Amino acid sequence: MAEPILEVKDLNKKFPVFGSFGKLFGTKTFVRAVNNVSFNLYEGETYGLVGESGSGKTTTGRAILGLNDADSGQVIYKDKDLMKLSASEFREYRRELQLVFQDPFSSLNPRKRIGDLLEEPLIIHKTGTQKERQEQVFSILKTVGLAPEHYFRFPHEFSGGQRQRLGLARALIMNPKIVICDEPVSALDVSIQAQILNLLAELQKELKITLLFITHDISVVRHISNRIGIMYLGSIVEEAETDDLFNRPFHPYTQALFSAVPDFSKDRLKTRTVLKGEIPSPTVEHKGCPFNARCPVATTICASEPPKMREVGNGHRVSCHIA
Repeated sequence: MAEPILEVKDLNKKFPVFGSFGKLFGTKTFVRAVNNVSFNLYEGETYGLVGESGSGKTTTGRAILGLNDADSGQVIYKDKDLMKLSASEFREYRRELQLVFQDPFSSLNPRKRIGDLLEEPLIIHKTGTQKERQEQVFSILKTVGLAPEHYFRFPHEFSGGQRQRLGLARALIMNPKIVICDEPVSALDVSIQAQILNLLAELQKELKITLLFITHDISVVRHISNRIGIMYLGSIVEEAETDDLFNRPFHPYTQALFSAVPDFSKDRLKTRTVLKGEIPSPTVEHKGCPFNARCPVATTICASEPPKMREVGNGHRVSCHIA
């Protein structure tokens, strides 16, 4: 099997939560946003990270890029642990690891023209002359389906789909090896979603980039991903190739997640899995499986012992005692 281009090992991230009396006198607890997350990215593939809102998907992506400082774990890229690098040392790898934000409008400075926004990373990394940078911006605008005159416009003059294309352009202008897409189509109309997804697929083949695609939309991730990891309450509970995962979901949470996709056929309505109860608090450390309280097939061992990730065949991994 090919060597991974990026390895994430036992990644952990907690955020402090303070009581009503503030930092000085309040009781301090922690939100366990990411718990021992491990997965690999292989060159040229799209890895989909799926889960409910608050499951830790975005925090995982931001921790990989150093935008959130992880508490422990490893992020291995080119035989270097990125978590051990200083800010100046990490800058060398910034051009190869890029992020497409969920809300492109809030990530674009409204006071700057698009040309200046796209040239900024080139200036930071001291790439080319002013004329060469301008030509590179015109080229990337054409690549993402925008016109040269857009160079002189401001962000508020664009539609939602065009802004997302600008977000892609800003990520791709540095010719990265890996792009992390944080729900890049969740705020767009269905027709515009299809355009952006098709554009991503074309650019991936043309530029030979690797994608980590973060989303909560099952239909979207099935369309674009080669492999999928399912997250629940900060942990990956199942991972497999896309077709294998949809044909044989082992974890009860994955089965419930897939059954929630709208399908009004009679057979589907009969077999739909409906979860009961609420998502447990992320501030509580669970002795057993975090899905235990909502699982329709849980046993006594599920409440007392945390499950370990194990392989069930053909690279299909699941974290469940009874799967």
